[in-house]
Amino acid sequence: MARERQVAGGGRAVEIAPDRLEGWYARFAVRNDGVRETRLTAGAVTVVAGNGVVAVATVPFGPLKAERTVTGLAVGPLVEHALSSRRIALLLVRRGGHSVGIARGGVLVQSRTDRHLVQGRSAAGGWSQQRFARRREGQARTALRSAAEDAFEVLVPQLSEVDAVVLGGDRRALETLREDRRLAPLFQRAEPRVLDIPEPRRTVLEDAAERAVAVEITLAGP
Repeated sequence: MARERQVAGGGRAVEIAPDRLEGWYARFAVRNDGVRETRLTAGAVTVVAGNGVVAVATVPFGPLKAERTVTGLAVGPLVEHALSSRRIALLLVRRGGHSVGIARGGVLVQSRTDRHLVQGRSAAGGWSQQRFARRREGQARTALRSAAEDAFEVLVPQLSEVDAVVLGGDRRALETLREDRRLAPLFQRAEPRVLDIPEPRRTVLEDAAERAVAVEITLAGP
């Protein structure tokens, strides 16, 4: 089943597995009075339906080696590109934990997960609140240091063997890790899309491995 979310400014985005992409576009055409045209560029494939609905697929692991505009539905180059088997490094981080792993064809082949206590906010005031805040910040720093160490030990040594890097989790936590110079090569290879995930654990990492190779399509219009 396709994962779906609302996007800013209206519309919605769906994540489609590579092996379901061709069928999804066929059903899209049936539901929306056919397809007027398909525009293929290096970074996106735009399909305009007969009723005015527009589906824009962001090309993962780009660029797409086909740039043209054609009448009707012509997503073969995107499907072929998405179906290519890739080795992907995954880095998932939230304040309470992290997961790192290597996936091939959407399946994990190596992983490491760790969880840390980071207390929630306190309703107390005064000195108690300040002490609580300092303790919470210290716990968060410890958790992020552990995430950086695991990313450095597991992922960085294998960068020459992976096709892409996919990130997920809390953007502020990821930005903190980005400041670690040891991880610069990792973040330089990262895909633009950041996966939204719950607290990292093995099952979340397995799900992220599948989502990492999915094509995200944004739908807008009538």
